[in-house]
Amino acid sequence: MCHQTGGGDFPVKTTPNLRERLAALPESLVLILRRLRSAGHEAYLVGGCVRDLLRGFLPVDYDIVTSAAPEEVTSLFPHTIPVGISFGVVLVIKDEKKYEVATFRTEEGYLDGRRPAQVVYATAEEDVKRRDFTINGLLLDPETGRVLDYVGGCADVAHRLVRTIGDPRQRFSEDHLRLLRAVRFAANLDYEIDAATLKAIKNNAAAIRRISAERIREELTKIIARPGARRGMELLAETGLLKEILPEVQALAGIEQPPLFHPEGDVWEHTLVMLNLLPVEGVDPRLAWGVLLHDVGKAVTRTVDTKGVHFYGHVKRGEEIARQIMERLRFSCADLEMVLALIHSHMLFMHVKEMRPSRLKRFLRIPDFHHHLELHRLDCLGSHGMLDNYEFCRAKLTEIPAEELRPPRLLTGHHLIDMGFKPGPLFAKILHEVEDAQLNGLISSEGEAMRLVIDHWGAQT
Repeated sequence: MCHQTGGGDFPVKTTPNLRERLAALPESLVLILRRLRSAGHEAYLVGGCVRDLLRGFLPVDYDIVTSAAPEEVTSLFPHTIPVGISFGVVLVIKDEKKYEVATFRTEEGYLDGRRPAQVVYATAEEDVKRRDFTINGLLLDPETGRVLDYVGGCADVAHRLVRTIGDPRQRFSEDHLRLLRAVRFAANLDYEIDAATLKAIKNNAAAIRRISAERIREELTKIIARPGARRGMELLAETGLLKEILPEVQALAGIEQPPLFHPEGDVWEHTLVMLNLLPVEGVDPRLAWGVLLHDVGKAVTRTVDTKGVHFYGHVKRGEEIARQIMERLRFSCADLEMVLALIHSHMLFMHVKEMRPSRLKRFLRIPDFHHHLELHRLDCLGSHGMLDNYEFCRAKLTEIPAEELRPPRLLTGHHLIDMGFKPGPLFAKILHEVEDAQLNGLISSEGEAMRLVIDHWGAQT
């Protein structure tokens, strides 16, 4: 794909497909690069977008690196935002698209395992050599198809290898988050991790605890909600990172299950199989976390008696443990509650065929039920393979009209007040039972609902 011509300069082999990808780049992106160059500055695409173009994919995001200082960048473009001015980063807005434009720089004096104490403007070669991995250290001129490779990144893209730029111990000591990023790139790209890089990750795994919970959460989500989720979790376990950041998930390994329902093996293997069944693209991160944590309570509830292996109360304990994990990783309240709801409901599917119409309808209309249904499908496919309850729910969703699943209320609190009832806890009980009767097809009008209330609770006026 790339051919060395000396001096670290590698032109891309311009195959028809690559020419098509370069021709498909946003015009606003190309115009920014041209404007910088016409003003006498060097300017290139850098990082993941170059890697993906060489891999055969059209990137979603693009980063630009240049010899122009931040104030020179802002003077060249009318719409800019100094998002990281101390690091030489300016956001350029062109045709309603936003691009990060960064000045060539080196970084020195990492004090907290994440951020440099000092930034010094530098050359293109110095800039890429301070980056994390060789596959992210390539520069590309999209108009000529020329790649500058000072770090051996072209060869590592060709060999599908994640390798740090320079000494892995130094790279990981500068920024501990790179420990997780190495795993993420290997999993998402289906690459191997270079032996020296892998060894350094294992030796420095404990350092990941110095990174903020938010950044850890973001990397974990990218691991489990993107391609290669199973392999990502296996690499986290192999490197020792998993026990540092998710010991509750690490504990699932070796928790044996009844082979009749779980021929796949222990809870860890069951979880990995489910992650492997997630779609390659478009996975809702909340569903991915639901898959990862749905059985997390089994590690602390397993019991064995003469009747076999049991996990009594694993759902309740799973909700408690998942809440602790997600609060520790600082999830939003909305995401936390969604994942807890997935855990809470995942065992209810085994009872759907015995549910009364009112309970079934309430179950089918819970918020984001499609995620609950998908988690159940994955749960079945990742174990016994029986999808009868899944198909039953799908059929009912088709059979039951929307107006029967969510019918207008026959009575409200105002009706009860008019009937002489005083507001209080009894209101909710009465309205729930009235709706039960409605969902069960026993009543269908306001008059019938009032008669039901009088028959059960007596006339109040």
